[in-house]
Amino acid sequence: MCGRFNLFSLPESVRKHFGLGIAPEFRVDYNITPGRNILAIMPEAKAEFLHWGLIPFWAKDRKMSYNLINARLETVADKPSFRAAFKQRHVIVVATGYYEWRNQENGAKQAYHITRSDQTVFGFAGLWEHWQQGEEAVNSCTIITTAANDKMQNIHPRMPIILAPKDYEQWLQPNQPKESLLALLANDSAYDDMEAIPVSNFVNNPRHNDPECIKPVSLA
Repeated sequence: MCGRFNLFSLPESVRKHFGLGIAPEFRVDYNITPGRNILAIMPEAKAEFLHWGLIPFWAKDRKMSYNLINARLETVADKPSFRAAFKQRHVIVVATGYYEWRNQENGAKQAYHITRSDQTVFGFAGLWEHWQQGEEAVNSCTIITTAANDKMQNIHPRMPIILAPKDYEQWLQPNQPKESLLALLANDSAYDDMEAIPVSNFVNNPRHNDPECIKPVSLA
């Protein structure tokens, strides 16, 4: 799964990486949690903030968003919560890294910061929805996950799908054949440049939000 990530790249770096017309304004964030508004790239190279936790357009209220921060690749095309968005509403969630916790033999969990080797910006594959009840309207999103590959499975059985930059344009196009989209999302080559760096339990507290969250620790 992906339940915590960060974005500490500079706005100008985000602009260049995603080919945006202007650099988006955002606050550097070392500990992004579900329920927050997160930066996402929409079609036509537009950057917007979306509520993290998808609210299906047919939902009676916003409560189910907390259970829909992630969408499993294996069921995303057919599950009612995601089916319509998978066909038409794709986004790229902007990140510099994400956190995962590895179960230890003693019952404890070791936190890891998973980031590019040069700690530059990248994008998760995501879906978005527009929900409205009366005068209340929310644009929300989810991050798609898949089974961990050989590189990541010793940390956690799931991993968020990181898109290769060459696939950004295709991913953002609506109404593509299901088979083409699933094939694109099955490409895990973006993980070739990712590193899993052990960090301290400081990041476990969602109120902690500074560079200490990504400070490496020794496991020796």
